Amino acid sequence: MTLIRPSRREALALGAAALLTPRLARAATPVTLQLSWLHSVQFGGSYIAQSAGYWSNAGLDVSLLPGGPNAPVEPPVVAGTALVGISAADYTAAAVNQGAPFRIIGVAMQKNPFAIASLSGNPVNTPADLVGKRLGMALANMPVLEALCALNDIDVAGIEVVPTQYDAAPLVQGQVDCLLCWATDLPVAMTMQGLDPVTMLLADHGYAVHSQTYIATEASLKDRRPELVALMKGETMGWTDYEAGPEAAADLTVQMYPDAGLDIETQKMQALRQVPLMFSDLTRAQGFGWFTDETVAANVDTLALLGKPVSADLWDRSILEEVHGQG
Repeated sequence: MTLIRPSRREALALGAAALLTPRLARAATPVTLQLSWLHSVQFGGSYIAQSAGYWSNAGLDVSLLPGGPNAPVEPPVVAGTALVGISAADYTAAAVNQGAPFRIIGVAMQKNPFAIASLSGNPVNTPADLVGKRLGMALANMPVLEALCALNDIDVAGIEVVPTQYDAAPLVQGQVDCLLCWATDLPVAMTMQGLDPVTMLLADHGYAVHSQTYIATEASLKDRRPELVALMKGETMGWTDYEAGPEAAADLTVQMYPDAGLDIETQKMQALRQVPLMFSDLTRAQGFGWFTDETVAANVDTLALLGKPVSADLWDRSILEEVHGQG
């Protein structure tokens, strides 16, 4: 008899459908993963982990709590209502400097998604190209621009900063020459409008700040290690599937959150744009979420430029070592 296996797309769809199917009751430990933003394919690997049963098979009942402008990540993690939060090294550094007991236990985005977006007729390909340009950005991000300039020996005074809302319109309408944004959103929006934006990743020019990081408290690392290992193991499995099929992850995202107002083609493009940010030779050699002493040192240096000094002790690789069998 020939065994016919479902395709990856079919398997993910079946997994999502299974969420709506009653199951036999089994003991499971409820835990919450606090996301850093609203539901979208940005967290596609987590949705796969949930729908494919990677967590439930390990004895966890994981709730994925969306974030947003009025739902910061850090408070529920400190309070213990969320076991793990998805944050970024600069946010975590700021919290730790105020006394929060956090550790970074994994790094989803190996490259920071901050980018300078411009149009092909007036491109910004290197930091030096910013000189003489009108850069649209939120003034709260001035430390990011200043750090980029310091890293590349650029005089920030030579850049005209124009306060803008987080929108592609000022660039499209010619009010600015370029925008500071995430590589996975405004450039995608412009591409969907038929434009051909140029995207310069800050990470390619020395700006080393881990993003989409997993944070947990020191108390959880001490007292809830089995749950942390199981949660991160499921994340690893989900994101490994994501790397193999990002468009299928986008389909799953829209299926799981039909009321989130997500456009499937936009989600597919974002899913593809995330891949080179999240996966690298390092993650393929060591495992999803991995970081090294060298990448941590680069982060410490950049965070100092941002006015958020921390030591390398902020990062704790012990959970990943257990997940990837290196403990």
